[in-house]
Amino acid sequence: MGASLPPKEANLFKLIVKSYESKQYKKGLKAADTILKKFPDHGETLSMKGLTLNCMDRKSEAYELVRLGLKNDLKSHVCWHVYGLLYRSDREYREAIKCYRNALRIDPDNIEILRDLSLLQAQMRDLTGFVETRQKLLSLKPNHRMNWIGFAVAHHLNSDGSKAVEILEAYEGTLDDDYPPDNERWEHGEMLLYKISLLEECGSLERAIEELRKKESKIVDKLTYKEQEVSLLVKLDRHEEGAELYKALLSINPDNYRYYEGLQKCVGLHVENGLSSSDIDQLDALYKSLGQQYTWSSAVKRIPLDFLQGEKFHEAVDNYIRPLLTKGVPSLFSDLSPLYDHPGKADILEKLILKVEHSLRISGGYPGRAEKEPPSTLMWTLFFLAQHYDRRGQYDVALSKIDEAIEHTPTVIDLYSVKSRILKHAGDLAAAATLADEARCMDLADRYINSECVKRMLQADQVASAEKTAVLFTKDGDQHNNLHDMQCMWYELASGESYFRQGDLGRALKKFLAVEKHYADITEDQFDFHSYCLRKMTLRAYVAMLKFQDRLHSHAYFHKAAAGAIRCYIKLFDSPSKSMAEEEEEMSKLPPSQRKKMRQKQKKAEARAKKEAEVRNEESSASSVSKSGKRHVKPVDPDPNGEKLLQVEDPLLEATKYLKLLQKHSLNSLETHLLSFEVNMRKKKILLALQAVKQLLRLDAENPDSHRCLVRFFHKVGTMTAPVTDTEKLVWSVLEAERPFISQLHEKNLTEANKIFFEKHKGSLMHRAAVAEMLFVLEPNKKREAIKLIEDSTNNPAPINGALGPVKEWKLKDCIAVHKLLGAVLDDPDAALRWKVRCAQYFPCSTYFEGERSSAMPNSVYSQIAKKPTNGDSSHPEGGNIADFVTSNGKLEAFKDLTV
Repeated sequence: MGASLPPKEANLFKLIVKSYESKQYKKGLKAADTILKKFPDHGETLSMKGLTLNCMDRKSEAYELVRLGLKNDLKSHVCWHVYGLLYRSDREYREAIKCYRNALRIDPDNIEILRDLSLLQAQMRDLTGFVETRQKLLSLKPNHRMNWIGFAVAHHLNSDGSKAVEILEAYEGTLDDDYPPDNERWEHGEMLLYKISLLEECGSLERAIEELRKKESKIVDKLTYKEQEVSLLVKLDRHEEGAELYKALLSINPDNYRYYEGLQKCVGLHVENGLSSSDIDQLDALYKSLGQQYTWSSAVKRIPLDFLQGEKFHEAVDNYIRPLLTKGVPSLFSDLSPLYDHPGKADILEKLILKVEHSLRISGGYPGRAEKEPPSTLMWTLFFLAQHYDRRGQYDVALSKIDEAIEHTPTVIDLYSVKSRILKHAGDLAAAATLADEARCMDLADRYINSECVKRMLQADQVASAEKTAVLFTKDGDQHNNLHDMQCMWYELASGESYFRQGDLGRALKKFLAVEKHYADITEDQFDFHSYCLRKMTLRAYVAMLKFQDRLHSHAYFHKAAAGAIRCYIKLFDSPSKSMAEEEEEMSKLPPSQRKKMRQKQKKAEARAKKEAEVRNEESSASSVSKSGKRHVKPVDPDPNGEKLLQVEDPLLEATKYLKLLQKHSLNSLETHLLSFEVNMRKKKILLALQAVKQLLRLDAENPDSHRCLVRFFHKVGTMTAPVTDTEKLVWSVLEAERPFISQLHEKNLTEANKIFFEKHKGSLMHRAAVAEMLFVLEPNKKREAIKLIEDSTNNPAPINGALGPVKEWKLKDCIAVHKLLGAVLDDPDAALRWKVRCAQYFPCSTYFEGERSSAMPNSVYSQIAKKPTNGDSSHPEGGNIADFVTSNGKLEAFKDLTV
């Protein structure tokens, strides 16, 4: 390093390296310039100067200098190493690996280069190379603990757990008997727990538990020790010992659900295996005895509600909810909502709560008890009932209950939030947004309520108001960018979906791709942990993190963002945006005076945008240069509205990039294959479209969308011209070979298959709609018959024995989809209007169908709510008087004169 320089300059070169490592970039730059005055062609100095400039955000100069340095000294491992570091800083990991390998050809035993290479190999999951590099590091420095651990982890990641155990045991063999010293006990204990987990993974359970008990004194984390021990005992079917240990763990934390689940397994009463009545009695007795031990535990009271039935369930749930209603726990319904998936339990809950409500109204106390309850108990009972009826789709009853609760106690914020949610489910998004804003204004310091309000506004397509509300909880400065920097993905997804509904594809794509970038950043963030975790010995957490990163793109938010981006590109392909040439052509057709005005407007808009960008740039760059010389300047977004994203040459090619990620990470999602079908049909990739159809039939052959894709595909194939080229003939032969294996089409034509599908699902609205649409596709002259199929649907009561009347089967979103089908696909405005009038009766609060009680109707209650001034106004007050939000829904007149 700097070996070809005289002693004085060689010391200066060392100073450059030291300054780079200590982030004193100006000092390093000065030393480099001093050397280059005497030796202007010194390759290593040029490279180090370039690396320093790269840290000062002068990338183009940095690359130029590093390449020049490499050209002047191709046989210097320093130049190649620096070139690799430059690529690594730009996330060009494959190129960086090539540079490191070139450096190692010159200096094969360089520890620093080997270490950097191993980090990149772990990041890129080049596991074979990772093992080789780690072995080399260990052979060069066998007295370094991190090299032993790194070599073991490399083998583990490369699916060779037994070899990893051997390496860890070999490392233990190098240690003294009194190891570890006090300051390293935790790290050594973590290494031992990692080794036990490896033995468990390899199936050596007896050896693992023997090793665990042998090393107990050296393991500091006693809770993890016990959890590991009980896990091994259960796997070894030593259930009696396991049960005792689980009871010991419950004495430490009686609210840990995993411990209860484990204890049930040990006593042979696991719910997943199915429970007989005698099993339920045994479990009930077990939890009663545990309940006497841990009287303060909520888990020991809540878990029995999942397996108890009939009268026992009624008694247990009654005992569970009474103290929580008295105390006023807003999350009670969320806690009990999983019970609604258990047959019959929702009905028991409904009757129980109605009985409690009646008793509180009549006597002021619970049924069978003489003690009076506080007045708030009735309010929380009404609050629970409102959520109950909302869950069952009885929105009128839910609204009446929540209105009564608000009238009872108009100061409780949760009541307004729940009413907002009920209105959203009922279809009045504007009124829901306004009520959520009212709740927000009652507590301006509550971030959760603020976020819920933003979500409601975005659902109502009030994007400007939502953004102004969201930034109340961000830092000063460029607030929109703050939301992006905070990786606020729920906001970006909801915002993107709103823009998509409004037809603003540019902004929608901008939001969806921002979420995709967050996932790229999360993948990048693992890089620093490759060395940190080995150094700090957090090995189990490190391996778990790597496994999480490998399935990162299967996360729901990524799926939503990728699916949203694909839908945008499909829509862009179907109706492409106008190019510059087309806009110029349209402008040339205008009269000269109008054309001149248009050009002036464009120039003014461009100038204004440029000026705003410059002002923002100046503000952000002021006082942004640190002592190290690095500028902390946030780049100005050159395309805030996503207009450049719309100027893609091939939208389907862009869609395919995200589609491949979905196919890799969300293979069992129906939406993945629906999107695959749509993209490949447009690309005329027949076999890929067939593959999508087969996947849809595998996942859910009875789904209306699966049926649509199946019929559309073979109808399209039937209209294709006879094959001419060898490729076309090959495709045709594959189709002919595959068709007999599709049971829905076996010895049937498409019309017959459509009729059979109808007969199987004639009671379902969405299935009838799919059949009608396919009937129109197959035989366009039967449009009236297709419409009749839909209009003959009946909205039957759902199989729920509610105490306050039946619930209809049809869902609001399904009825909206059918209305769009009648208007856009079947192209019959009269039928669409008839459907709208019919659905307005079923959904009186829906703004889409203009129901009589929705805010879309001028004389309805909620129209007055939706017209109120909200925080979307330009002034957007920091706070506001609650009295400003006086409406019949809140009855807040009572605190007009309230002072605090």
